[in-house]
Amino acid sequence: MLKKIDNSKKTGNSHIAILFPGLDLGDRDTGYYSIGRIDQANIQAGAVIKMHPHSNDDILSYFRTGKVKHTDSEGFEEFITPGRLMLMKAGKIFHHEEAVRENVEGLQIFIRPGMKDSRPEVIFQELEQVHSVDQWRLIASPDASRTRLQLSSKTWIYDMQATAGKSFALPETFGPDFGLLLYVFQGTIAVNNEIGLDKGESLFIQDEAISFTTENNAELVLFVTDTTAPYYDGGMYSGNQK
Repeated sequence: MLKKIDNSKKTGNSHIAILFPGLDLGDRDTGYYSIGRIDQANIQAGAVIKMHPHSNDDILSYFRTGKVKHTDSEGFEEFITPGRLMLMKAGKIFHHEEAVRENVEGLQIFIRPGMKDSRPEVIFQELEQVHSVDQWRLIASPDASRTRLQLSSKTWIYDMQATAGKSFALPETFGPDFGLLLYVFQGTIAVNNEIGLDKGESLFIQDEAISFTTENNAELVLFVTDTTAPYYDGGMYSGNQK
């Protein structure tokens, strides 16, 4: 299966474009298995998102430009930058505040947890390089031996900056039990020489091999979910909004 999601399917405003990936597949669930919601944010310096709660969401802050100060209800303060990612596992309840110090463009990714009401946890990851050029990089997974950013459901997140003049494929072969969402954060790509994806658009992939090219640099994020694995769909933001 290959199915494109264009930008007309998003909601939000000029600052945040929100994708509920499941809405393009039916009307029963706003998420796509463990992938609950993806926000592409473009926020100016000086903005403050006041202290607010999260519950049963695994939230990956994946910022490609800018600087944000994170403060939470445990008294923890830290900065999120393009070279320093944050995974906030809200569990039963967790409060945090975000203060934008430098203009930010990036993704806030809401993944459904593997179970309800786990212990809250915040994890940071220093990247050796901001971009992984022409090579898929696994940045979050359920396996602590593979990634520091450990998700609590069977979900894997990869990224890559693709350059022009080359052909790319998926990072590995995924069987029919795995659903994939290929998201274009920047640039444009052509998949199998027939499906064009612009900035902010994405493609469902299941049990298919693909190749893609770009005429200019493109920044991509790949989400992989095990469609047979359990997850909790009652999270405050990641959960089913129906």
